Amino acid sequence: MEKIINTLILALLLSFLTTETYGQARLVRFGDKQYGLENYAKAAKAYKDAYSRRATYENASKLAKSYDKLGRYQDAYEWWGRAVSFDASDKNDYSNYLYSAIKAGQLESIDGLLAAGGYQELDFPELDLVGMRELREQTSRVKLVPLQGVNSPGSDFGVSNDKDGSIYFSSDRGQEGDVGSKPAIRLDAKNNIFSNERSDFNERDFYRIFKMDNSGELSVVVTDLAGVLHFNDPSLAVDKEFIFYTAFVGKNKLGGIKDFSNHAGIYYGRIDTNGNITGSKAFPYNDHQAYGVMNPFVDEEAGRIYFASDMPGGEGGFDIYYVEFDEDFNFSAPINLGPEVNTPENESHPSRNGGSFYFSSRGHMGLGGMDVFIADYDNGSFSNIRNMGVPYNSERDDFAFIVAGDGKRYISSDREGGMGLDDIYTIEDLYKILLAKVSDCDGNLITDYISELKASDNSTVNAELNATGHLRAELDPEMDFVLRVSKEGHFSVTDSSISTKGFDGDTLRREYKLAAIPYKTPVYVDIVYYDLDKSDIRNDAEPVLKKIAELMADYNFVDLVVSSHTDSRASDAYNEALSERRADAVRDYLEPYGIARDRITLEWHGEMKLVNNCGDGVPCAETDHQLNRRSELVLEAFSDLNKDYELPEGIEDPCELPAFLESIAETAGLPTVYFDFDKSNIRQVHRKELERVGVMMKRKGDLKLYIEGHTDQRGSDAYNMGLSERRAQVVMDYLVKRGVAADRMQHTWFGESRPVNDCSTGDCSGAQHQENRRTELRVSGK
Repeated sequence: MEKIINTLILALLLSFLTTETYGQARLVRFGDKQYGLENYAKAAKAYKDAYSRRATYENASKLAKSYDKLGRYQDAYEWWGRAVSFDASDKNDYSNYLYSAIKAGQLESIDGLLAAGGYQELDFPELDLVGMRELREQTSRVKLVPLQGVNSPGSDFGVSNDKDGSIYFSSDRGQEGDVGSKPAIRLDAKNNIFSNERSDFNERDFYRIFKMDNSGELSVVVTDLAGVLHFNDPSLAVDKEFIFYTAFVGKNKLGGIKDFSNHAGIYYGRIDTNGNITGSKAFPYNDHQAYGVMNPFVDEEAGRIYFASDMPGGEGGFDIYYVEFDEDFNFSAPINLGPEVNTPENESHPSRNGGSFYFSSRGHMGLGGMDVFIADYDNGSFSNIRNMGVPYNSERDDFAFIVAGDGKRYISSDREGGMGLDDIYTIEDLYKILLAKVSDCDGNLITDYISELKASDNSTVNAELNATGHLRAELDPEMDFVLRVSKEGHFSVTDSSISTKGFDGDTLRREYKLAAIPYKTPVYVDIVYYDLDKSDIRNDAEPVLKKIAELMADYNFVDLVVSSHTDSRASDAYNEALSERRADAVRDYLEPYGIARDRITLEWHGEMKLVNNCGDGVPCAETDHQLNRRSELVLEAFSDLNKDYELPEGIEDPCELPAFLESIAETAGLPTVYFDFDKSNIRQVHRKELERVGVMMKRKGDLKLYIEGHTDQRGSDAYNMGLSERRAQVVMDYLVKRGVAADRMQHTWFGESRPVNDCSTGDCSGAQHQENRRTELRVSGK
């Protein structure tokens, strides 16, 4: 009897074990089926139940893989830890274990995990642990701020703006738990379709597109697409008022959705006045039964639609493609961005702004999960792929980076600390932007200059030209800065007013002007004269030289050129030595006034440059010989061609310098030539004054001289008009003989019509009449 009882117990035990084993196997088969259908949440539940019945390597590793797919990295880390504890595990499993630790935020534990498994970093080159550490250390000076009024406890991601600044985004917010006849199908932000929500396996509403206007009001965007389950990933063609979006479409049967396609596709339609989508059309490259097409981005500038797809012929997983489109939305064949961008893993969520192309990837070296990458974009091609680093990326999934039309930046992430499953963040700089424009005096942009930007702690701040030719720099908050902009042959600009202290805005804007240094510009001209065979400074020369000394003391950027001469009454050799002594006398006279000798250039010409025809043997009056015994004094601004001068003090705008230099020249004044009654010959006293005008005109080649003749009011109008013409003409003729080109002078005459003193009543003195008998001179630039 006892033997029979034992046999029955054994049979019952075997039956129970068989049933248990069969049940465990059935759960694994169910899990495998759901995993193959990409319903990873149901697969994970089945594998976990199977593991609870029988703890095996197979169940643990499959559960870990399911959690990886769901983005539940902490759970994946736990279950990979269990999987590698089995003897059946291999090095590849340990690699998955380490990677799950990184995605779970356990990078600092890697050394211990490696040691526990008997491995070294070099054993897992595919993880690039060194690169990960470097990425974490190279943090950007930005912070992520949750987008106000948008995020929910559900999954919110992806942003696109319309022309009014309204925000369109995707969300599965809404009712949890029982959703009636809606099947528990989820189009995940990471491009996979799941049967249940990854958080506690709660069923949620389908993804929809929401709109938040400028007032913060939220509304649901309704599509006319029949049988739509999920629709998300809005991207607007703003100019055309069209919207492209991802949709997962089911088939209605008897009032309920009973069947559905396995893959998502892209659709597009017009946004009507109510903000809803009408006239939806299918993207021509959808194939719901064969592969997915999703994440559209409309690049209106380039005329392209970028998207992600796992269509045949790619690099593996989801790749990024683009098609070109015309005004009528006729599309070219898809073009794969190639192995520079795409990897055997998944790439998704493309966008472009200027010379930068952004996308998300699981295949490029990242920080864990899905990371955002940036590539250089130039004329339709892509290069220099790089991870955007911290804080754009985290150990979780980071995706859908976009620069909106207003310049605001958005990113979506399921990182720790968010409000829901996926949240939308704006990106705010932890620095201020300096944008500086440099132009010439005509407003033309200058880009070939050198800049140096220093912070108040004397550290150098990097500043570079951006695509628009503006100097751009990132400035730390609450600091002062000094910027110096220089270019060879131009006045440098130094701005020490740049400060971020108390600055509430985002961008400090500056405009600077670089003006060419007007080398060797004559600003003041005068002449001193000498007695026969003498080099002594005469009394009548002292006021002129004192004025020269005063100007040189006031303006350290002006230097003196002394050009000395003699008359012809002596040998050439003697006269050359005499003219040298006369030049020396000028320099020696100025030295007690503090004028350095190296600021004076001496020239001597003997009798080689006579101002008249009083050459050897020619009989001339002493007054004519006197005009040749002279030193011409020319003050030149910025005389050293090899020197980079600073802008003179008191001049804030370098483009005002010509007027400033002209004001210096005005201190010399221009003479008024007076005439005897009813005469038009030049008095001897005015010849020296006109000699100075002649020197000035020859030295300052940009000047034009205006000569205006006048008479007193004694005589007929007709007679006086002719007399004033002769008085203007005689001054012009004198200057032509002194080498001033006639086309640089213009003479006019006014007779008695413009008197200094109105003597029409006949009660003027002789001196008042004299003031009316004149020729006036004035100059202007070209």
